[in-house]
Amino acid sequence: MTTLDGVAPAGVRPPAEALGSAEFRRRHGVRLAYVTGSMYKGISSAELVGRMGRAGLLGYFGTGGLRPEHIDEAIGRIREAVGPHGPFGMNLLANPEDPRREEKAVDLFLARRVRRVEAAAFIQPSAALVRYRLSGVHRAADGSVVVPNSVLGKVSRPEAARSFLAPAPAHLVSSLAASSAIGAHEAALAPYVPMADDLCVEGDSGGHTDQRQLITLLPEIVRMRDRTAAGRTVCIGAAGGIGTPEATAAAFLLGADFVLTGSINQCTVEAGTADDVKDLLQAAGVQDTAMVPAGDMLEIGARAQVLGKGLLFPARANKLYELYRRYDSLEAIDAPTRRQLQERFFRRSFEEIWQETAAHYATRDPDGLARAEADPKHRMALVFKWYFVHSTRLAMAGRSERRVDYQVACGPAMGALNGYLAGTSLENWRARHPDTLADLLMAEAAALLRVRLTRIAAH
Repeated sequence: MTTLDGVAPAGVRPPAEALGSAEFRRRHGVRLAYVTGSMYKGISSAELVGRMGRAGLLGYFGTGGLRPEHIDEAIGRIREAVGPHGPFGMNLLANPEDPRREEKAVDLFLARRVRRVEAAAFIQPSAALVRYRLSGVHRAADGSVVVPNSVLGKVSRPEAARSFLAPAPAHLVSSLAASSAIGAHEAALAPYVPMADDLCVEGDSGGHTDQRQLITLLPEIVRMRDRTAAGRTVCIGAAGGIGTPEATAAAFLLGADFVLTGSINQCTVEAGTADDVKDLLQAAGVQDTAMVPAGDMLEIGARAQVLGKGLLFPARANKLYELYRRYDSLEAIDAPTRRQLQERFFRRSFEEIWQETAAHYATRDPDGLARAEADPKHRMALVFKWYFVHSTRLAMAGRSERRVDYQVACGPAMGALNGYLAGTSLENWRARHPDTLADLLMAEAAALLRVRLTRIAAH
């Protein structure tokens, strides 16, 4: 393990390996009840996940926004890094608007025998997720039900947690069996299998977030698990705001079986974002995030948390949402504002953006293109959404001349970690690695718990 200064403390070492659930560690064959979660477009990269696996720790690769061939390549690179039995998993992102993308991802995961997925943004299980979960389910010689494919569900609402703690919906099981997507024996065992092995409760996290307080949400879902017969074997994890030993220790005291970190890992050597972005993240404080519209759900006003310090993206993103709510078309926007958007925000004309967007939708979503051509407000939404996609690309590429337009998903845990590491050998991100942070946070959390619980017992 690693301490803050990289040197083992004198005396008996605190048992970081004992934090959390022994079942979780056994199930995944890992040293610590600690996970690095997925991040969009491979920011939680093959290198990051591979390094975690080599260290005997579990990480999930971020598949969102990537083509199947790139995901397939990442699986190969991770397997090469971790060996035949090393722990790793892949993200499966809910896509109710285009279920085919989920289906293609599940096809790939089953073909490549990927045994762990992190299911994100699911309110209810989809047919693709149920097919992944139930494929290969069978009874062992002793009569126990064997479930080869492990699911970690990420949730921020009790109703979503409830659906993961329960077996797969009967109508989806019946439909999958009728189409031979799963076998009759797999369908027959579905009532004995909760949809998730692990359930991660997300509080105030980076990216899409409900900004729920972990201190209230986590205990409620732990109680829900304990009262659910089918969910009694499900391990409950905590995420959102975990970037210091104190936050890590608090999660375990609240009943977490494991912790999951996200934002802090994108400021490590192995993360798949640009060095320029890592420099910005390293300078962030706990107060340096902002709430913006989520670009993929602009129409309904869903929110996301991003880095705010030194960037104009948050103000510009919120301006676009205000304009979307106020106007019914691009043409209805007043002339000075149209000039501001095209010359300063987008740096290209509405027509240029529309031509690029239309070419994309012509191959990926022809129905969506037809709707936009018939509905001026929807066309405006797609033009505005282009900016959100473009701002992510700028950050991924490290286009420093367009730094003010970077969209960087980030929660306050990043600033908390920076404050904790200030003045140490890990202050600079070039010395940070995901497994190093895992060992540090868990060892220091264990030491902190030991001291404080001893102090409480003494009084």
